[in-house]
Amino acid sequence: MMWKVLIVILVILVIILIALYYFGNKMQKKQAENQAQIDAMAQTVSMLIIDKKRLRVKDSGLPAMVIDQVPKYLRRSKMPIVKAKVGPKVMNLIADEKIFELLPVKKEVKVVVSGIYITGIKGARGGIEKPQPKKGFFKKLFHK
Repeated sequence: MMWKVLIVILVILVIILIALYYFGNKMQKKQAENQAQIDAMAQTVSMLIIDKKRLRVKDSGLPAMVIDQVPKYLRRSKMPIVKAKVGPKVMNLIADEKIFELLPVKKEVKVVVSGIYITGIKGARGGIEKPQPKKGFFKKLFHK
């Protein structure tokens, strides 16, 4: 009796692992296609970063067409939004998570832009400062 229950649980776990492997590969291929599109559309642009914040999509000031395309489950999450002056226009752009912390506020920066998405930093006047890593509770405690 006990063996039958263990076998059924084992079979269910194997089925779940196979499904995760299949969907993982499918998502990985989709991500590679999207990355290829982003790289194809990339341009280097000089802009003045006015402000940067993490905002909800509906509060971000992005165009209504962009907000409508965001999936429902991501609308409540906060995204890295950058307000920048590109030429004479002030625009709201979405930054990559890796790039968001490196962007200096109130400085002119050369960035790689794909549509309304900032994917990389080429350079900044005065150099790019890397932010100090935040110390955890125990590091602060032992440092004293």
